[in-house]
Amino acid sequence: MASYEQDRQKANGDYVDTSKPTAFFRPTGGRDWTLSIAIPGSVLSTCRRDDQRTSIVSHIARALAVFSIDEVIIFDDSHPDSRTKNVDPAGYTGDVDPCGYLDHLLQYLEMPPFMRKILLPIHPNLKGAGLMASLDIPSHPHPTDWLPYCEGVTTSGMPKGGKGTLVDIGRKDLVSISHEVPPKTRITVQIDENDPSKAEPIDPNAPRTEGGYYWGFAVRRCSSLATVFEECSYEGGYDLSIGTSERGISIPDAFPEKKKKDPITFNHLLIVFGGPRGLEYAAENDPELNGMGIVKGRTKELFDYWVNVLPWQGSRTIRTDEALFIGLAGLRKLWEGR
Repeated sequence: MASYEQDRQKANGDYVDTSKPTAFFRPTGGRDWTLSIAIPGSVLSTCRRDDQRTSIVSHIARALAVFSIDEVIIFDDSHPDSRTKNVDPAGYTGDVDPCGYLDHLLQYLEMPPFMRKILLPIHPNLKGAGLMASLDIPSHPHPTDWLPYCEGVTTSGMPKGGKGTLVDIGRKDLVSISHEVPPKTRITVQIDENDPSKAEPIDPNAPRTEGGYYWGFAVRRCSSLATVFEECSYEGGYDLSIGTSERGISIPDAFPEKKKKDPITFNHLLIVFGGPRGLEYAAENDPELNGMGIVKGRTKELFDYWVNVLPWQGSRTIRTDEALFIGLAGLRKLWEGR
């Protein structure tokens, strides 16, 4: 059947090879601006089994990858007095420390598969990891791709000259770097154009800032909604912030189309999603925001924009992992084409 269809398309002069994907990431130049997403630990509050939790984390990670998100922040929106104390880091945390569970699994998924067994020990949180979808992002090696940048993990072996370090980059052969780095260290390297057996360690952001490649996401944990802003790792903080709520205005109303295209400019964009009880619940449980009087209807004052990603929804609720895909698809016009 497949052969007949191909012959028919060839006869019509419109043959398309669909045997493998063609939508590979093609950078157009370096990118210094960033996209950040914040989600609360309560996204897992409706789950009763581990397979439900891993499914939600997998959906979240896929959204981050598909929309090229650079940073994901996990903040605790529960009341400080209700949080479990003395969590055993060696035990299963999906039901007692949802923020830690999200952090663990998102870091696992972002890491190139070949180095997971080396850098991430066997853990109860990962018992359902095999059911989660692959991210298939440029930083994960693929046999059909050759990129000038690679993620690698250092080994205990020595290069032929006796100096430097051998690095496993997920390919058939190891590469050598001139620096001496302890074994089992994750590093980002740039391959030597003239000698593919050699490389040099570079800043982990260089593939994005210099090459324009999407290079995965960093994971950051915060103890509250306020610290999402206060502990920002970017100099100058987030210069554009968007909060999502069913009490917000629609995306077209918040960002109307203009006859004269004047794109919204930013260096570091932050989009914050709430859990089942919304961002107002996170503000209510944040002692610092309470002290500032930013609670309930005033929660929107934290953000530059307060939007509803899908007004008039058919279901009574939209899960946060669903809201990610819906919201990012609607907001993508803010950075598309930059």
